[in-house]
Amino acid sequence: FSPQYTDNEPGLLARVLFFWRVQKDLVFGNDPPTVVYIRSHFATFPCALWARITGRTVIQEINGPFEDLFISYPFTRKMKGLFIWMSKVQWRWAQACIVVTPQLREWIERESIEAQKVYVVPNGANTELFTPKARTSIKLTAPYVVFFGSLSKWQGIDVILQAVDSQYWPEDLNMVICGEGPVRAAVESAALSDPRIVYLGKVPYREMPGIIAGSIGALVPKNNVVDRSNTGLSPLKIYEALACAVPVVVTDFPGQAELVREISCGYVIAPEDPAGLAKAVNELYCDREEGLAMG
Repeated sequence: FSPQYTDNEPGLLARVLFFWRVQKDLVFGNDPPTVVYIRSHFATFPCALWARITGRTVIQEINGPFEDLFISYPFTRKMKGLFIWMSKVQWRWAQACIVVTPQLREWIERESIEAQKVYVVPNGANTELFTPKARTSIKLTAPYVVFFGSLSKWQGIDVILQAVDSQYWPEDLNMVICGEGPVRAAVESAALSDPRIVYLGKVPYREMPGIIAGSIGALVPKNNVVDRSNTGLSPLKIYEALACAVPVVVTDFPGQAELVREISCGYVIAPEDPAGLAKAVNELYCDREEGLAMG
């Protein structure tokens, strides 16, 4: 059960209605589930409350700290205490909580969640779709590197745009960006002024493997805005790129940095460093054999 948005960026009221309809369909459907697996969100409180009252089993999947909400939508800070409580009480009600990094487990335990019900399960990729042989119907001009995912403030999109403008960025290398989110306007503006920036907007899931497989590298330059990355990172996009045999460029944060260093599948750079990102991309561009070996 998930919201099926009718447009790319629905307004606040539309989001609330989508959230309500999804939970209504689950609770009042013809065959209510006995086990509910929730990708943690404060707005799933009604569903979690229903499950608790009716004695159903709940598993919460937690992918990041509270600050993710407040960074994306600053107006929510006005009710910060309420939103945090709505999340934490759901975790306490759950029979199990799944987190994606050891650091995130330590953080959630500090939030008074019972240690014995918190499990670390790193993210991964659907290897039936994400393969080196994947193809896309979207026409793209090679060579290019790719960023895909939500265009959120912690993704380092501003660093990517500055890197393309750097003296170290190869002149004929395109930067393909896929996704929607709060910094979309900045990406669209940059794409208008620099033809090397190709913004595809929201891309169908089944098209993404081919876009990734056709690239020479995938970028994951996350930052540490309000310390959100201290709880460790295990981005889906890293595993999906690696499943396509494509090297990655990641920032030096727990989780993702160790993975890349351990299996030599890309470059680790300092956060908030456009020149460093451009230099790493230039390495992939100039030494294709090394990039292939990393992939």
